[in-house]
Amino acid sequence: MEIYLVRHTSVDVPAGYAYGQTDVPLRSSFEDEAEVVKKNLSGHTFDKVWSSPLTRCVRLANYCGYPNAEKEDRIKEISFGEWEMKSWDELSSDPRSEAWFNDWINVPAPSGESLQDQYNRVSRFLDEIRESGLQKVCLFAHGGVLACAHVYAGEYELKDAFKNVPSYGAVIKLELD
Repeated sequence: MEIYLVRHTSVDVPAGYAYGQTDVPLRSSFEDEAEVVKKNLSGHTFDKVWSSPLTRCVRLANYCGYPNAEKEDRIKEISFGEWEMKSWDELSSDPRSEAWFNDWINVPAPSGESLQDQYNRVSRFLDEIRESGLQKVCLFAHGGVLACAHVYAGEYELKDAFKNVPSYGAVIKLELD
């Protein structure tokens, strides 16, 4: 089975902010970036296409010719909960952040998720796809989802996920048994 994972294009959010599941705008360079993604997907036919329901993914799926991509909550970015749209400096001053910074794999953000939570959600979805009998699928998703998919495929451990987040507009092919 082939899974093509597509990360959304660059967002119009200041550097150093946790935006996770917030529906943030895209940069004005969207069309130029999206055209590159579209070219990277040209010539491929997919049995099924899914998209995170967040606008940054849906807009890219539409641009690339997949307006009917099925929206799937399990491929949303990690939820930073109460920390959404706060700078890392602001998070550092939150007394609850020490536990998270010491073990972000297992400790969830306040009213949000841990990386393990996100990985479990993404893994359950990938398990379903593998069991579906589909041969070639495409997911328009987020950096954290793509990193979790790499962990799922055995390419690296969860502790290394944040070191391996693909760039905006990346198209990655995973082959799973």
